Amino acid sequence: MEETVNIGLIQMSCGDEIQANYRKALDNIRKAADQGANIVCLQELFKSRYFCQSVDSKLFGLAESVDQSSPTVQQLGELAAELRVVIVAGLFEKRASGLYHNAAIVLDADGAYLGKYRKMHIPDDPGYYEKFYFTPGDLGYPVFRTRYGVIGVLICWDQWFPEAARLLALNGAELILIPTAIGWRQSEDAQFTDHGYHDAWQIVQRGHAVANACFVAAVNRVGLEWSPEGGSGINFWGQSFLSDPYGKVVARAAADREEILVAPVDRGRIEEMRAGWSFPFRDRRVDSYPGLTSLYLDG
Repeated sequence: MEETVNIGLIQMSCGDEIQANYRKALDNIRKAADQGANIVCLQELFKSRYFCQSVDSKLFGLAESVDQSSPTVQQLGELAAELRVVIVAGLFEKRASGLYHNAAIVLDADGAYLGKYRKMHIPDDPGYYEKFYFTPGDLGYPVFRTRYGVIGVLICWDQWFPEAARLLALNGAELILIPTAIGWRQSEDAQFTDHGYHDAWQIVQRGHAVANACFVAAVNRVGLEWSPEGGSGINFWGQSFLSDPYGKVVARAAADREEILVAPVDRGRIEEMRAGWSFPFRDRRVDSYPGLTSLYLDG
């Protein structure tokens, strides 16, 4: 396994046409590979606009089966094998009639389907009505042993929960990839969104990288997307980034345009930090954490 590999983050805007979004994503994967990317990650729900801004049962028609035989998995697998890259892609999964997940698939560099992750934490906020569409994941926090390293996947809202990142690291993840769709509603206060929410979003993920001595990469969409029912819309703030195990932002994309961000992941730094700093694993007092399985401690 190579010591240094390149991660490619595909930061896209999405339009109304599903196939146009899909073709653009495939083209961007090729461009990332041409720039030297070994692992390529697409944003959350990359085929469509972020439809969870409104509640509309017709939008379940966007969902698709997600397994080894599904067309999207097969097509992306063929592309992964052709380009010899690992591909991580966020999809709207139809598991059964009336049962849907926000999922991400992982394809190895030979095209093999390694499996999927189903988003565990589902928000229900103004403009993010995901509980209407998605059932919480039931696959736990798997890791995927790829040609270019051991990776874990979280999806958007999962990024706020340190327990999720910790479980991936405990299972051997060297790189945590987080496809996401986050920004601010046009009606929100600019001071809050510009100087508070975005900073918190980046800081918490950099903290996951430090606490677990691994690399963390978040890939966001970009641009203004309106709700199908009107309203203020969401301005997705882009700024996809890669953090190293010391919490340093190695690379960051623009806030206002599409971008293919390719940056190196030095896997040797993970071993260096985990061996030199004992807090990620060795000094943990697992006997003192039983309260973590409680929703709240009443004192």
